[in-house]
Amino acid sequence: MKQIAQESYPEVAQLEQVKGVGTLIALTYVLTLEDPRRFRKSRDVGCYLGLRPGRRNSGQSEPQLHISKEGDPYLRTMMVQSAHHILGPFGADSDLRRWGLKLAERGGKNAKKRAVVAVARKLAILLHRLWVSGEVYEPLRNQRVLTAAA
Repeated sequence: MKQIAQESYPEVAQLEQVKGVGTLIALTYVLTLEDPRRFRKSRDVGCYLGLRPGRRNSGQSEPQLHISKEGDPYLRTMMVQSAHHILGPFGADSDLRRWGLKLAERGGKNAKKRAVVAVARKLAILLHRLWVSGEVYEPLRNQRVLTAAA
């Protein structure tokens, strides 16, 4: 499968730079989204995959709802599995992992679950950004910027 993906879809190698994203996830991502230019902003990918909270406004309150679950359920499941790997004990140190762990520490009964879905959404956005721009992935980009400023 890896060989077929490399021959037919060279963008898969670009997405595999992120630790926690393998050939299957990258290939599923590319085949599901088809054309990266169909989204004006990379943030729209998170909504397309159903990884954003639902909305119900009454004018006075805005309750926190479950994710919308729109889009491809298989790719959404794979993104969540990848987020579990990134946040788990075997995940490589990166800005995404640090952000997710900080989110999980906020407390509450469901903080870890919320953090996993938030990391999955951010991962989908990151993969789209890498695919569109063709940039090399820097896992500790924010850390490098902070040390350069100091």
